[in-house]
Parts: sequence; structure tokens; C-alpha cells
Amino acid sequence: MSASAQAEAAIQSRKAAMGTFERYLTLWVALCIVAGIALGAVMPGFFRALGRMEVAQVNIPVAALIWLMIVPMLLRVDFAAMGQVTRHWRGIAVTLGVNWLVKPFSMALLGWLFIGWLFRPWLPEGQIDSYIAGLILLAAAPCTAMVFVWSRLTDGEPNFTLSQVALNDAIMVVAFAPVVGLLLGLSAITVPWDTLLLSVALYIIVPLVAAQIWRRSLLASGGDAALQRMLKALNPVSLVALLTTLVLLFGFQGEQILAQPLVILLLAVPILIQVYFNAGLAYLLNRQCGSAHSVAGPSALIGASNFFELAVAAAISLFGFESGAALATVVGVLVEVPVMLSVVHIVMRTRGWYDRGAGRVAAR
Repeated sequence: MSASAQAEAAIQSRKAAMGTFERYLTLWVALCIVAGIALGAVMPGFFRALGRMEVAQVNIPVAALIWLMIVPMLLRVDFAAMGQVTRHWRGIAVTLGVNWLVKPFSMALLGWLFIGWLFRPWLPEGQIDSYIAGLILLAAAPCTAMVFVWSRLTDGEPNFTLSQVALNDAIMVVAFAPVVGLLLGLSAITVPWDTLLLSVALYIIVPLVAAQIWRRSLLASGGDAALQRMLKALNPVSLVALLTTLVLLFGFQGEQILAQPLVILLLAVPILIQVYFNAGLAYLLNRQCGSAHSVAGPSALIGASNFFELAVAAAISLFGFESGAALATVVGVLVEVPVMLSVVHIVMRTRGWYDRGAGRVAAR
């Protein structure tokens, strides 16, 4: 068997290790789009009633669904792993730089370029700023849960992945609101600071604390086996909650989407560019630093992927169900799995090339 065929077989084997929901997430999202649009047309009163169920600008049904999405994902995070940060400091430094100094700003730039200028004639004028805001929200928080899947598919170093995710989540508590506020302000979008800070508390701080308390309780009562059983049981719940949220979103967005079917395709363009740009940047920087491929692989994937559950929640809280911001974050969900799998494919196909370059750096 040729090296190319062996690499392809290995990639297919790793993809098979993904759960059914994860492997076909794009299909489920597409079906939810269709279902949401159809239900929104048939039962508009029901969706309007759900939209009115708010307390302090927080929609209660959506908040409950988002908690079901986020808490199981944060349950995976082990903050004790932060003690291992220095073991892979080059990879950590590269990923942090891409996540917090490059990705949000590159997405804002791409949003201004494509949505605010090149694609402007084909988009509804009243939603331009909202679309850009959604793209910024999508890029402002690094991925948490799916990172473990991407790391597994790239033969990633588990301790690096754990420590990187834990560190990113700790930074996200204090950096998400300032980064979003800065970029929305630069985009001349009025920043509702009270709602933004409430979103950080509701969808980052409180779930993070609750998940860590739950994690410690599970480990104390049944060890790692109990934690793994709970994670396995909760994984479908988390993804079903995500899909239900999408049905609600498209129930509200259906009329606008049917009137502007090109919108989703145009919104996908800056998302795709920033994914490949940030993944490539992290991968190349790790090679220049001499990091092992088992660090560079997950670093590239963490650098490129987004915490889309948080982005959807924040977009709804800040701009509402029917906003362009909410729609832009949903497009991020739609393209996440196939695009990230293509990055996995590139990372694994180029392993020999990567090791030759990293080896030369390490030998100096």
C-alpha cells in the first residue's frame, strides 16, 4: 500500500472513531434549517410566544438549551492540567497568540472586507453590521469541546490539549467581553455592555463553575470511570440541545432566509478563509518553533475552531433571535465539521513534511 493510501486509511479510521452525531453534524444542522423554516411558516404564533419568554433580555427557553449544550462540554475541562503548561510551552504560546491576538482581529478584518464591502450589494442593508458582529462573536472564543475530537483525529498529545483548553477557558472568563467590545466598537456597532457582561456570566462563568463542581463530585464518588460514563451519557443531550436551538433560530429566521438564500453562502466565505488562515498560521509557527507534530496538529485545530455554542448564545442575547448576528453564528455551526475535518486531513497528509522541518529546528 502506498504512503498516500496508508494516510487516507488512517484518516478514515480516525473519522470512524467520532460519534454518529459528531460525524454527521453538518447533515443534522441542514435538516434543522429545513425543519425550523417549515415550522416557522406553519406556526409563527408559537415561535413569537417563545421569543417573548424573556427575563432581563435573556430568553428562558434558549438559555436552558444553551446550558444543556455548554455544561457537558465544560465538564471535560480539567484545570489541574494547567500545571503541565510549561511542558509544551512553544505550542501553548503559538496557540494562545493565534486564538487571542490573531483570530478575532482577522475575522473582523474579513468581515469588514467581504460583508461590509465586497458582498454588500447582495446583502440586506439593515443587517450588514449585525452580520459582522456575529462573525466577531464567532471568532472571539476558542473551541472547547470539539477540540478533544480534533486532537484525537490528529494523534494529538492529550496533555497538551487538556492544558491548552483549560488555559483558554480561564482566559475566556476575562478576555471575551473586552475583545468583543473592542471589535464591535471599531465596527461602529453600539455595544450593550450590560447584556454582554450578563452573557459572559450566564454562558461562561456560571456554567464553568457548575461544571467544575460537578466534575469534582463525579471524580470523588466514582473516579475517572464515573466521569467518562457521565460524559458519554451527556454527549447526545448536548448535541440535541444545539440542534433544538437551531430549529428555534431558523423558526424566527425562515422568512428572511427564504427571501435571501444567498446570505448563508456569502457569510460562509469569511468563515472559511479565517479557518484555513489561522490553522495554517498555527501549524507553520509550530514547525518553525520545532514543536512535535502531536502538538502542532491540535494547536492548528484549536487555533482555527470556534466555541460556536457560546457565539450563538451571545448573539441571541445581544442582538435577538431574528438578527443577522444570530444567523452568522449559525453559519459557523453549519460549516464547522466538514471544514475542520478537511484541516485534519491536511495536517495528517503533511506529517512527513512537518517532521522534516521541525526536526531540523530541533537539531540546531
